[in-house]
Amino acid sequence: MKQANTIDILLLILLGAIWGSSFFNIKIATHSYEPFALATIRVFFATVFMVIVSKIYKAKILAFSNQWKTYAIVGLCNIAIPFSLIAIGTKRVDSYLAAILMSTTPMSGSILAHFFTDDEKMTFKKSLGILIGFFGILLLFFDKLVINESNILFVLIILLGSTFYCIAGLLILKNLKNAGNLNVTTSTLLWSLICLIPITFIFENPLDSTPTLYSTFSLIYLGVAATGFAWWLRFRILAKNGLVFQTQVAYLIPIFGVIFGALILKEQITWKVLFSLIIIITGIFIVKKYNK
Repeated sequence: MKQANTIDILLLILLGAIWGSSFFNIKIATHSYEPFALATIRVFFATVFMVIVSKIYKAKILAFSNQWKTYAIVGLCNIAIPFSLIAIGTKRVDSYLAAILMSTTPMSGSILAHFFTDDEKMTFKKSLGILIGFFGILLLFFDKLVINESNILFVLIILLGSTFYCIAGLLILKNLKNAGNLNVTTSTLLWSLICLIPITFIFENPLDSTPTLYSTFSLIYLGVAATGFAWWLRFRILAKNGLVFQTQVAYLIPIFGVIFGALILKEQITWKVLFSLIIIITGIFIVKKYNK
């Protein structure tokens, strides 16, 4: 893979900023949209974007091939379920907290990979990184301004959402590893949209909602920029600079999430939050460094 230059580094920072900004936009969108409707509309805009990109790159879309069940399951685990759970949780917790909680995905993924893969077993150093990272999360539970009796359930819901990302990652590695990034993304988006539309109308009344302009702009941004464009940008970085470089974005997402939450939504950031963030990022660094 090509050595990263200044443009590559700036694009990685841009990707981290876009994904980090998704959490305060989810928060704004939840002011007017129910969680399933939010997830459905977000996926709709992302699907339209990725279908266009796939046409431009002439990528073959296999969503409705004989592997359709695999694409449907991955679409549920990687998009429909986590998008819905994150929306449910972020409605009741600060956006920066959601960003920090979601940053634990590499650590959860390492635990699941140990049991369900043959070549990513746990080592002492990886275990140490996981313990350090989860200690950082544990510290958040001792800050009553951040996590308390009124929102602890929604904190756990967000963590559950991050776990589904890990499950989807394992499914992709086992079944769709060589199916092509554009195909897998577009196909799973299509199936997640197919699954989300009936769920939305069964559990919510989206046609009766009266969304504000701000919430609608945030939702369009989530679909087009934070999902569609960001995934395309991820593929661009992945193809040019490789997986190791691309995954460094995991360190940037919670940092930008905290910055945007404080500056845009005026969320209160305590010293315990900053200390926890440093510990969690340290844990992620150790896990990723020794994830070989």
